[in-house]
Amino acid sequence: MEVKVLDFNGKDTGRKVQLSDSVFAIEPNNHAVYLDVKQYLANQRQGTHKAKERAEVAGSTRKIKKQKGTGTARAGSIKNPLFKGGGTVFGPRPRSYSFKLNKSLKRLARKSAFSIKAKESNIIVLEDFKFETPNTKNFINVLKALGLENKKSLFVLGESNKNVYLSSRNLKTSSVVSSSELSTYDILNTNNLVLLEGSLELIEENLSK
Repeated sequence: MEVKVLDFNGKDTGRKVQLSDSVFAIEPNNHAVYLDVKQYLANQRQGTHKAKERAEVAGSTRKIKKQKGTGTARAGSIKNPLFKGGGTVFGPRPRSYSFKLNKSLKRLARKSAFSIKAKESNIIVLEDFKFETPNTKNFINVLKALGLENKKSLFVLGESNKNVYLSSRNLKTSSVVSSSELSTYDILNTNNLVLLEGSLELIEENLSK
């Protein structure tokens, strides 16, 4: 599919780029997308939750009442989970939520995400640009020129550009990543995907393996 190239002022440069059908026009695999997003979110979890079990609760170890003759159930420890302040039965323990996915499935998921955005016409191709110094106002001007100031957007750079990244860091609705950092979650968790020309070749090369 062909997409026109815009400059950072939002004007048509008169050039067009051909997006690879093998990356931007496949039949989306929803299950692959689900698994990749699930893995991304699972990796964000710290997994540091912990509840004390009866062996870890502070308390006396003496038998709290005699075995027989009380008319109630026998009880041997104040740390019994049945008592207030006792241990927790099968409570959460520190753990890792990460799980493995094959590289081919993750590539399929990203291609599916790109294809979904392309089908929705939510991909903008922008010529490469740089800022001499970090300047949020300049980045906002780019967003306004593209009509994205009130929309959630993701800018994908061919290579990391610290000044462009720092210029966008304070904005809630816009973010900047390099093509090597791009994930399926990032692609889907935005309204408009802005691909800089320098990122296209890297994206297609990486996903065509």
